[in-house]
Amino acid sequence: MSNQPTIDINPSLLVWAREQSGYALDRVAKRLQVKEERIVEWEMGERQPTMRQVENLARMFHRPLSVFFMPRPPQLPPLAAEYRRLPEVEPGHESPELRLALRQMLTRRENALNLMEELGQEVPPFTLRASLRESPVDVATRLRQATGVTMEAQLKWNNEWQAWREWRAAGEGLGVFVYQFIKVSLSEVRGLALLRTPMPVAAVNGKELPESKAFTLFHEVVHLMLSANHEEDSAAREQRRGEDWLQVERFAEAAASHTLMPEPSLRAVITKLGLSRSPWDIANVRHIAKKFRLTPLATATRLRESGFMTWAQYNQWRAQWQAYMRSLPPRRGGFATPMERAVNRAGRPFAQLVLEALSANRITSVDASRYRDLKFEHFGKLRSHLSGGPEETATDE
Repeated sequence: MSNQPTIDINPSLLVWAREQSGYALDRVAKRLQVKEERIVEWEMGERQPTMRQVENLARMFHRPLSVFFMPRPPQLPPLAAEYRRLPEVEPGHESPELRLALRQMLTRRENALNLMEELGQEVPPFTLRASLRESPVDVATRLRQATGVTMEAQLKWNNEWQAWREWRAAGEGLGVFVYQFIKVSLSEVRGLALLRTPMPVAAVNGKELPESKAFTLFHEVVHLMLSANHEEDSAAREQRRGEDWLQVERFAEAAASHTLMPEPSLRAVITKLGLSRSPWDIANVRHIAKKFRLTPLATATRLRESGFMTWAQYNQWRAQWQAYMRSLPPRRGGFATPMERAVNRAGRPFAQLVLEALSANRITSVDASRYRDLKFEHFGKLRSHLSGGPEETATDE
């Protein structure tokens, strides 16, 4: 038993911090190495924790220590009022990891807007709109044109990391804050969008393969386009369910797919590779996928949608592909430095914004470190990294 003195705190703050962070009692008890009953006693005001235990709670919940000494819990809007509806996420029941990621990207976006105001910079408008009454192909054509990425450039990219870097820059050029979140399971969410204006957020799970990230990004951009046209609402307010909602998801998937792999270009590549009458085995689909720097599965889906594959051929190919993937050893990511991780998460424009504000004496070095979640000693490398433009590293972890 600890001999440290306990500290008097408002038990309602403990309940608020735990529930807002999405943690169940058993996870908190395990992290603090106490019995679950002890956490209940703290939250009911029957016992008090020690200062060290409160500090551990603050670290676990990613809250400032001062929050536990407030007279009453803060009144915050639900996170589900911020993000679009997600297929596998029930509003109000997000995992602790997803809740933290949402809070972090909301903070980064707010910081970016504040810095732009300090520097007298205009916030780039997000002007794209989409309607569910349109053809996904028409939406994709408009979106592709807005990115400014030509097929000639796309087909010359050296690898999937260059492709992701270019597509991310194109997304940021649309007036979107592109963010990569970490430590969230892919089974929970691959991407999400924050439906705020100006500068809405399109976020991609950092665990995605590099050749998958562009599709996820533009899938979220399409959702932003629908929201901007008042045809989609946040998870807390979205009324569509079941098949009605799946139709929205399919619309976004189709539009994103045609954005990255336009129909004329797909047909031209297939003809050039001499695959028009070839069997659709794994090797042939991978050949096309490599040209566009996308995943074979996304490519096979496009081939099926465009009539190159029948549903039977597609299902057979998908089963073969899944068996092939199961036979491979687990894929390992590369190593990223703290500086590289900071840039990968919030993007190059945000990093440059922080450096400009620091150079203009609009923020202190302490502010800059907090905004970037990066020790100030790494800022020299950050400047070199941004000026040299090296490729993104293979992991964000």
